[in-house]
Order: sequence, then C-alpha cells, then structure tokens
Amino acid sequence: MPEAVFRFYAELNDFLPAARQQAAFAHAWHGPAAVKDVLEALGVPHPEIDIILVNGQSVGFEHVLGDGDQVSVYPVFEALDVTPLVRLRPRPLRETRFVLDVHLGRLATYLRMLGFDALWQHAWDDALLAGCSHDEQRLLLTRDRGLLKRRQVTRGYCVRAARPCEQLLEVLARFDLGGQARPFTRCTLCNGMLAQIEREAARGAVPPGVAERFDKFTRCEACGRVYWPGSHYARMRRLAEEVLESVRGQG
Repeated sequence: MPEAVFRFYAELNDFLPAARQQAAFAHAWHGPAAVKDVLEALGVPHPEIDIILVNGQSVGFEHVLGDGDQVSVYPVFEALDVTPLVRLRPRPLRETRFVLDVHLGRLATYLRMLGFDALWQHAWDDALLAGCSHDEQRLLLTRDRGLLKRRQVTRGYCVRAARPCEQLLEVLARFDLGGQARPFTRCTLCNGMLAQIEREAARGAVPPGVAERFDKFTRCEACGRVYWPGSHYARMRRLAEEVLESVRGQG
C-alpha cells in the first residue's frame, strides 16, 4: 500500500482525531487515488480546503498521490491573497450568499437580520441543499460533514458552534463579513428585501394601535410582512450591535 505524510493547518484540524491534530502523520491507502479522495477519507470535507501542496508543489484535487509524498493542506483564505498557488475553489465570495441545512434555522434568521442573503427551508433534503449551493453559487452552511463531501458542493463550511449566537459570530468572523452587514434590510421570515412604506400603507397589515404609535414601517417585497420598530426590533437591534462590535473587534 502507498503511504504519504500529511499535515493539516489551522481549522482543518477540527476534523481530525486529537492524535493527528497540529502534527505531521503517516497514512496509507489502497492506490491509486486522487488526493481529494484520500483527504476526505481522513475526514476533511473538500469545500473547506483551498490549497494542497504535494512535495512543495501546488496541486489540484485530481492529483494522484504517490508513495512517500509529503502533503500539506490549507483551509480557505478569505482575506489573504495567495494568487500564485492553485486555489481549489472559486475566488472568495465578496457578496456572500448562503444556503443553510435544516438544523440551522435560527442561524439563518440571524444572518437575514444582518442583511445577508440566506436561504433556508425546513423540508429541504441533502440533495436539494447541494443542488442549490451548486446552481446558485451559494455557500453551504451545515454541521453535517457528510453533506459537505457531496461532489456538487464547491462552496461550503462546517459550523463548529452549537448555539445560534455563537454560530453567527463564528460565520461572520470566519468569512470576514463584519463590513458587509446591512442590518434590517431583509425579511427574517422569507429572506426577501425590505422597502420603506408610509403609515397609511401599513395600517391594514399591523395590529390595532400600532399605526398610531409608530411612524416608520418597512414591508417585505416578497411575502408582504410589515415590520415596525417595536420591542422585538429593539432586542434584535441590540443583538446585531453586540455581534458586529464583537466581530469587528477581532479584525
């Protein structure tokens, strides 16, 4: 069996057992095999990988590994220019669009709150998610490593945190998105864009008395839901401010 020495860097170590983290280790496989197949067999989903060096040379996923190779594997770089190397996915997403799996509904709501295009449906299965990510060039967010290993998925990220607020901080920091946030410009219910409307236009769509107490309203251009700056808005605004302040403070 051929054998090579592998070294994974930065957050790619999250996918490895403790004994293989932050260290070089030998691994054998039944050959011949493309480097992509060997790396995923080690547990690292290919959308998380941006650069592979074999014996110091940058290679693509299709490269066939040989016995005795030295393999270094690096994660996606969003803020670092590594143009001379072979990047294994398209250029970083500067106007990031997401699709999220069924277990990340609250994270989808929070991303929409901050103005990010985030598709989520509770009934979507893995095939639909992978197809949407591929066809619409959306970054797939999931906690399912198996989903990220689907061949269709080229843009994807395995969310490590379990709590929605921590997930939001993680995603914003990982993809350097603090400067792209546009809070309260999208519908948190359906992901549509919000547009300002006059009080009279909102009167029939809000509870009794709301039109008299508030003078600023927005309506979703997709589903028609009307928003106003009530107590729920105030709580969400505080959350948005705290999250963005924390992310920008990490920059």
